Order: sequence, then C-alpha cells, then structure tokens
Amino acid sequence: MQMEKKAVNTKLVLTGLIIGMFFSSLEQTIVGTAMPTIIGQLNGFTIFAWVTTAYLIASTTVVPIVGKLSDLYGRRSLYLLGTIIFTIGSFLCATATSMEQLIIYRGLQGIGGGMIMPLSQTIIGDIFSAEQRAKWQGVFGALFGLSSVIGPFLGGLIVDHISWHWIFLINVPTGLLSAILIYVGLKHEAIRKTEKVNIDYLGIFTLIPGIVLLLLGLTFGGDKFEWVSLESLLIFGSTIVFIALFIIFERRAVEPILDLSLFKNRVFSTTNILGFLLGLGMFGAIMFVPLFMQGVLGVSPTKAGSTMTPMMIGMILSSIIGGRLLLKFRFRTVLTFGMAFATLGFFLMSMMDGSTTIFTAYSFMAILGIGMGLVMPTLMIAVQNEFPKSQLGSVTAASTFFRSIGERWASRF
Repeated sequence: MQMEKKAVNTKLVLTGLIIGMFFSSLEQTIVGTAMPTIIGQLNGFTIFAWVTTAYLIASTTVVPIVGKLSDLYGRRSLYLLGTIIFTIGSFLCATATSMEQLIIYRGLQGIGGGMIMPLSQTIIGDIFSAEQRAKWQGVFGALFGLSSVIGPFLGGLIVDHISWHWIFLINVPTGLLSAILIYVGLKHEAIRKTEKVNIDYLGIFTLIPGIVLLLLGLTFGGDKFEWVSLESLLIFGSTIVFIALFIIFERRAVEPILDLSLFKNRVFSTTNILGFLLGLGMFGAIMFVPLFMQGVLGVSPTKAGSTMTPMMIGMILSSIIGGRLLLKFRFRTVLTFGMAFATLGFFLMSMMDGSTTIFTAYSFMAILGIGMGLVMPTLMIAVQNEFPKSQLGSVTAASTFFRSIGERWASRF
C-alpha cells in the first residue's frame, strides 16, 4: 500500500463538507412540507409517495458501493461526482412538469445524496487523527440533527413566500460551492496503487436489486399489499435470493463490495447492530410521537410536529458535547452513557398515555435526543478508529448503510 501525500486545506475541505452534508441531509425532510402544494400543481396524488421513496431507496442503495469504490479510487473524485449528480438532480426536480418526472429526478438526486453522506464522514476520518475525529464527527452529527429540525420549517417558508421549485433550486449554488471547495481544498488522497483494480461487478449487480426489493417491501408492505400475500412473498423471496447470491459472490471476490470478514471484528459487528437498532428506534419515535400527540392528547398538527424539536435540540447539543467527551474518556464510556439515556428515553415514551402532558412528552423526547446524540457519532468514531485508512470508505459506508436500513424499517411501523 502506498499513499499519495499532498497538501490539504483543512478549512476549505471542512467548509465544503459542512455545506454538502447539511443540504443533502436537509433534502430528506424539507420536501414533506411542500408535498400538498406539489401535488396540487402536478396532479399526482396517487403516486406522490414515490417522491420520497425514490430518494430514500436510491440514497440507501448507493452507500455501500460508493464506500468501497472510494477505497479503490479515492474520496475526492467520487465526492465531486456525487455533488454534481445531486446538483443536477436538484435542478431537474425544480423543472419537473409532472409527478412522474419529479420521481425520476428525485431518484437521481438520491444517488448523489447517498454518495455525499458517507464520503463526508470518510473524508473526516482521512484528514484528521483519531483524537480530532471525535470533535468533528460530533459536529457533523449535530448538523444532521439541525437539518431535521429546520427542514420542515424551511420548506414551509419557501413554499409560502417563494415557490416549491426553490426547495430544489437552493441546492444548485450550494452544491457547486461545495464541489469547488472540495476540489481546491482536498489534495491529499489515500489511493491504492495496484496494477489492476478489481471491481466486484457481480456483487454490485446482486446487491442493488436485493436492497431495492427489500426497501420496496418495507415501504409498501401493509399499505399497497398485505404482509401475508403473493406480492409480499415475491418481493421478500426475491430479496432473499439476491442477498444469498450477493453473499456467495462476496466470499469469492478479490475486492468485495462488503468484505464479509469484517463481521469477524467485534467492534464492526457491534456498532452496526447498534446503529441499526438506534435508527429503528429513532425513526420509530419520529413516526409515533406526532400521531400520539394528535390522536391521544388532541393537540393541533402544528404543535404535534414541534414535538420533534426537543429531541433534535438534545441530539445537537449532545453530539457536540459527546465529541468533546471522547477526548477525555474511552468511547465505551461515552457509548454506555448514551445508551443509558436512549434506553431511558424509550422506556419513558412507552409509559405515555392519555394523562401525559405536552411538557412531559417534550421532556421524554429531549432525553431520547441526548442519548442519540451521544451514541451516533461515537459509533462512527469507534468503527473508524478500529480500521486502517485503506478501509475507511467501506466501514464508514457500512455503518451508514445499516443505520439507514433501520430507519427505513421504522418508517413502516
């Protein structure tokens, strides 16, 4: 293994990553507020759910593939490609004249967004030492929480005062700025020098349909078709077949998309399991609590939507503080405290009933957010510190991927 060493302008790189990651994560929440207006103008009520589904499926599917490719070809070129795809997809979304067009363009936008998210965290792992990663991964965890808080508000503001098209157009100048900053600032690449790069095409061509079918089943199961039905059997049965083929091919591949031997590492296996469970729990809470607030406590939709704010504020603050704590304590200590807060938050939420006050619900959500903010960045730091930089793309993408699968699963329950 040889490393190509060049200067890195850390300030430019960080600024570019912050802009790119913030706006790509913002895209997951900002569109929901604008959907009634978009549906009214594009006349696509029967298929409007695909506007969100296309983005989520595309962004989740591309994650493990881009992680491995970044280990082979370097982060810079793939990050720039992802940013360009995201920017073009955003521009096309703003020009859509039908719901079908918007869905296709959202899928393209999702591919770019799915490349930006894991590569941002991988680049942080590349350019900083193990100690410095703790600080910056905490900041990026806070950015994710911040985008979740202001996304719906910003979407409503843009729709009310400008036009829904600007929900997508806003990504064009920010995407170009992010790409320019990364292009200029990131000169250091950890590229593997080999005479021939072996791309795992069989792994790619079995993983993509396996993930797509799984996410389609989780998204529409119990809605478009019954869980116990012929459609369900075909979708999930095909998922099992493709995943089984993927595993077979990965065991034989020279450069597997997902090296199965990584699961022999206790830190890798544990962090991915915890990431999946926390993604499942967090998005389960996001789906459940607003319904509980409206259906049981009888609050308005606006007030019910604000229930997420205490959780995200807790998550933002604890992500930043957790990064600082990791400079003084072992990651297991911070992770234990975070899991304790998250477990307490989930337990308290399970005790809510008709006598629960709004303030109490807010308090429970804040406790859960504190736990999430401590755990999420810590899991990423733990897995990055366990492996050499030559594998950072793969392990970082795997961590993002398993958490995303948990989030998508939670959205159906």
